[in-house]
Amino acid sequence: MSAEEPTEDAQAEEFRAERSPQERRLARKRRTRERETGRKPEEEAETAHLKVFRYDPEVPEKSKPRFDHFHVPFERGLTVLDALIYARDHFDSSLTVRHSCRQAICGSDAVFINGRQRLACRAQVAELDQPVQVEPLPHQDVVKDLVVDMEHFYDQMHSVEPYLQTDSLPDDELEEQRQSRENREEIKMSTRCIWCAACMSSCNIYAEDERYLGPAAINKAYRFAMDEREGEGMKEHRLNLMDQTHGVWRCQTQFSCTEVCPKDIPLTEHIQELKREAVKQNLKFW
Repeated sequence: MSAEEPTEDAQAEEFRAERSPQERRLARKRRTRERETGRKPEEEAETAHLKVFRYDPEVPEKSKPRFDHFHVPFERGLTVLDALIYARDHFDSSLTVRHSCRQAICGSDAVFINGRQRLACRAQVAELDQPVQVEPLPHQDVVKDLVVDMEHFYDQMHSVEPYLQTDSLPDDELEEQRQSRENREEIKMSTRCIWCAACMSSCNIYAEDERYLGPAAINKAYRFAMDEREGEGMKEHRLNLMDQTHGVWRCQTQFSCTEVCPKDIPLTEHIQELKREAVKQNLKFW
């Protein structure tokens, strides 16, 4: 045993000094990391500074919103999600953030980082000013810490019937329902939506009008309305869903949704295209 390592008696005394099971568990994690790295946290060569929004309505002493600060080990390629997970696992196990695939596909980890909607799993700490301020998505009810209530968002998405509905099928049940390459290219970008709600959160109209379908839902309607496999009857039906006060006409063309979309979908352009299609559908010639 080296001279720097604490004796078993000293470790036992430290263990007993911790007041709660959580503190004891975190102390064990700290000691494990010290053994693995050969140095204490304060001796780390470089750290990233996180300033994280905290709020827990179910715990009285945590029901007032605040910011907590965490210093996590920095290395090249560290994402904000990596840093949050490290802070949760090593400093505060109650820190809550949604995440799943960590590959910018599930969309569950969209948060507000340094004043902009981003996917935490894509945001590189090295490219951000520090402290990296992480908050829940604006214009959404906060459930806990960085987690927001997505129920209304999902209701809006489902209201546009986000699934293929065709007027007719091929006579042979084994025959594919074909789509031209040109049509596929036309709708390709709209299919990239991962339901992260970043665009909705950035939209001032959506913040003030809960009946507004919002850019994500309208983009999903565009994806199917412009799909030639659905036919003219279904296209007319979808345009009728969009051609309303709280549909495409509520958009004020601010481009904020397009700017924050992590998949680079031209959302504003798709909304304007549906406006044009709705106008053409309503034109009458005698």
